[in-house]
Amino acid sequence: MTVRAQLLARRDDPRPGLLFEDRAWSWAEVVRESAIRSAALASVLDPARPPHVGVLMDNVPEFVLVLGGAALGGQVVVGLNSTRRGAALAGDIERTDVQLVLTEPHLRDLLPADLPVEVVDVEGPRWTSLLADHRDAPLPEQDVSTDDLLMLIFTSGTSGDPKAVRVTHQKVAGPGVLLGERFGLSAGGDQDVAYISMPLFHSNAVMAGWAPALATGSTVALARRFSASGFLPDVRRHGATYANYVGKPLTYVLATPARPDDADNPLRLMFGNEANEGDIAAFAERFGCEVVDSYSSTENAVIVQRRPGMPAGSLGIPLDGIKVLSPETHAETPDAVFDEAGRLTNAEEAIGELVNTTGAGAFAGYYNDDAAEADRMRSGMYWSGDLAYRDSEGWVYFAGRTGDWLRVDGENLAAAPIERVFLRHPAVGEAAVYAVPDEKVGDQVAAALLLRAPMSATELEEFLAAQADLSPKAWPRYVRIVDKLPRTATNKVLKRALSAEGVPAPGTAWVREARGTSYA
Repeated sequence: MTVRAQLLARRDDPRPGLLFEDRAWSWAEVVRESAIRSAALASVLDPARPPHVGVLMDNVPEFVLVLGGAALGGQVVVGLNSTRRGAALAGDIERTDVQLVLTEPHLRDLLPADLPVEVVDVEGPRWTSLLADHRDAPLPEQDVSTDDLLMLIFTSGTSGDPKAVRVTHQKVAGPGVLLGERFGLSAGGDQDVAYISMPLFHSNAVMAGWAPALATGSTVALARRFSASGFLPDVRRHGATYANYVGKPLTYVLATPARPDDADNPLRLMFGNEANEGDIAAFAERFGCEVVDSYSSTENAVIVQRRPGMPAGSLGIPLDGIKVLSPETHAETPDAVFDEAGRLTNAEEAIGELVNTTGAGAFAGYYNDDAAEADRMRSGMYWSGDLAYRDSEGWVYFAGRTGDWLRVDGENLAAAPIERVFLRHPAVGEAAVYAVPDEKVGDQVAAALLLRAPMSATELEEFLAAQADLSPKAWPRYVRIVDKLPRTATNKVLKRALSAEGVPAPGTAWVREARGTSYA
């Protein structure tokens, strides 16, 4: 199955296909407008070079129509991250062989003035003229296979510079079919409405939002960008029954003032990843919908599924072939061992890296980055870069990124289990645990907290003391109460930015004495 074939199946569909603010397009109109954009692009791209088109836009209809045009005509959309700037953004464009950049006026200044490729304003006369010239273009006759590129999507960059992931037609069409069937979208004659507020330059919006809507003939409802206060009004206005998320959107929506009629809305399902357990349960109860959270990445090569009855803090059960391996020996790590208080007692042996031992899975490689691809594909297996441990029943627990190891007093600690402890406190909305240098050798534990409600240093000390499964060495030496955390465009916390700030300056954090438990 290709995305082109899925679009062609909608060419005569009169039902609503795209909603944006106060405008609407049928699916037939979406396919027609996509064909026009494919023809317009083909007229300006050099056929001797890769047909790569950079798209630097918010979630506006033009993004979806250009993506549809690329799917029909064999072009490749390079999703450009609007949180990147200047030379960094120019570097993304250069190494992905972009011939042309389509953008909106308010984003044009993110690009260097001397960028050596044409930049076209989709609201300007150049693009308007191109579309008018090809208004009568037929559907392109293009031989597109499942392994052909549809997009290049950059990783979030939490562990280094973003890498351009090769996204094939199959990598979009396949998940679209599977998710549509799994969630029963537009089954039984009722047309679902898929609300997409996550950025379309990222895999979550494309594969978990747009793809299942296209595969099932559900309506796509776009939000220009995510807004916590605008989420519920948008859901009601568009009649959204399904929505996708990545990162912290549940947290942000839950932080808006609660109203008695919050559950009076059409939403029945939220699907995404990286939400914490407390927010999953609270969101489902408050808004009267089901929340399905899973573990995945842009590369989509390692999948862990949540299941009923899973233990607190677990990611779920991994699919066949997904194992926790030692990066040094490539052997499977031993089961996690917990003491009577629930503390992980063999972290150094049990924590390893999540690996697809069967091969690359859905990972089609990185574009123009052989070194990064080789690092991912070691010994014929896909290494995710995510740390985890597994209990005796097969449940897997996230332990952070490979850069999230902390060496404290000669012992290795993982960041994610400490973060989960903080999130038990009702006042803590988010917790980021990271390493800062010890005065002599190794690391000290630091934590940055976003609070939902006031909390004093004494309350923090009493709370941590009551957590029987928190190792004494895992007590943070420094705790910062912050108004915001450094983030990627998909709301992932950039811990390397926190670590780069070093030991907090005097007066900017609660500090614990080296051998004590009190914070001052």
